[in-house]
Amino acid sequence: MIRRRTALTFLAAAPLSLQVGAAFASSPPVFASAGVAINGTDPVAYFDAGEPVAGQAGYAVDWNGARWLFSSAVNRDRFATDPMAFAPAYGGYCAWAASRGYVADTVPEAWTIHAGRLFLNASLRIRRRWERDIAGNVALADANWPAILG
Repeated sequence: MIRRRTALTFLAAAPLSLQVGAAFASSPPVFASAGVAINGTDPVAYFDAGEPVAGQAGYAVDWNGARWLFSSAVNRDRFATDPMAFAPAYGGYCAWAASRGYVADTVPEAWTIHAGRLFLNASLRIRRRWERDIAGNVALADANWPAILG
């Protein structure tokens, strides 16, 4: 009987301890997989080429806790000179999620440039939601950022 109560007490407390652990977890300031920012996509290319372009390891810059890859030395140097001009808003996390108060990963194909800022989203479907009210969503996300990192 004592073993059963101990086991039940442990099982009842387990979800609480998992929730508390998640509450104290924090996200890094930049969305990076294995230390590489924004899935290895060149952030400058969104502005110049008008599409996502894969970066190359030979053209890299370490900034804000992550390694950023570029498709050319020119793009690398432009970013290094003024990272805030090219880095995606909300550290490259999903802009829609940021507007709703949480962080989510992104995909290179779901992007928008609005008012000179690059915004990434978790999927093309989420980008369509984002685009319904970009200005309103930006205001919400700006108010949530960076506190949502935890």
